[in-house]
Amino acid sequence: MLNGKSILLTGGTGSFGKCFVARILKDFPEIKRLVVFSRDELKQFEMAQKFSTQEYPQLRYFIGDIRDADRVRRSLEGIDIVIHAAALKQVPTAEYNPFECIKTNVLGAQNLIEACIDMGVKNVVALSTDKAAAPINLYGATKLCSDKLFTAANNIRGRHDIRFSVVRYGNVMGSRGSVIPFFMEQRSKGVLPITDPRMTRFNISLEEGVDLVIHALEHSLGGEIYVPKIPSYRITEVAEAIAPKAEQRIVGIRPGEKLHEEMITASDAPNTLETAKNYVIVPMLYQESRDALMARYAKQHNGTPVAEDFRYNSGENTQWLDALQLRALIKEHVDASFHV
Repeated sequence: MLNGKSILLTGGTGSFGKCFVARILKDFPEIKRLVVFSRDELKQFEMAQKFSTQEYPQLRYFIGDIRDADRVRRSLEGIDIVIHAAALKQVPTAEYNPFECIKTNVLGAQNLIEACIDMGVKNVVALSTDKAAAPINLYGATKLCSDKLFTAANNIRGRHDIRFSVVRYGNVMGSRGSVIPFFMEQRSKGVLPITDPRMTRFNISLEEGVDLVIHALEHSLGGEIYVPKIPSYRITEVAEAIAPKAEQRIVGIRPGEKLHEEMITASDAPNTLETAKNYVIVPMLYQESRDALMARYAKQHNGTPVAEDFRYNSGENTQWLDALQLRALIKEHVDASFHV
């Protein structure tokens, strides 16, 4: 599906971007072009040491900010597929600098949507977060707004042959600023700060996140929000996995944090389908009734409607990771030299 295509990846120097680039270069060697779009020249330089344009002539590094509509439009010349991973995602930073977060996560998303429609892009997948479901912090609110912009963009595409969809998943193992690398840094001090011993989170690897994006590219009709079926962990199990002898010091939940993360709320249930590996939140398009939409998307995804009171959150999950399983996953996905 991707061979012969030109792909643009926004936020391409982040954790997801590096994993996505590695996968595409390995599994789709006949792609026409893969453009890494980001605003940090140093990160692009560092990334080019691993993925050089000499070794991979189809690779491009393109400096730009998603807030700059003209630069976004220029980056889309000849592009067929866009993966949107650019975002400001640190919760405390967003709380302290709210409009900066809005500029990138909301206004930047709309810049990209309008440019993709105008420039003849065929397929767009945007990355979301569990914090976008029933948000209680600004980061989650901006990502919910972004999700709505991307799903609703299918209503304004007119005669243009383009599809917009969204993938929403939980905490990514080893991503910058996440709990696992933070605990690995802190364990030498003998104390790990625990916000609340009851706290739970969803868990997904970068590779699984890339799998979900490729699945969305292959199967979307347009407007879907894909939610993977993934396990949860308790924060205390993460601490036990990384530093079993360290003191677990309770520090309290930070502003904007939840005790448990949600990915599908009960309000989303009437529009949600269950498939073998994922849930799919179906868009509400004005030209079709809910029943007609659910039937059409159920046929496309081989899915069935969930129960009316269904919800999907990390505290009520049926899949759980214990400390031993977490250790194995850390060694596989985060640091091959990791040991307790």
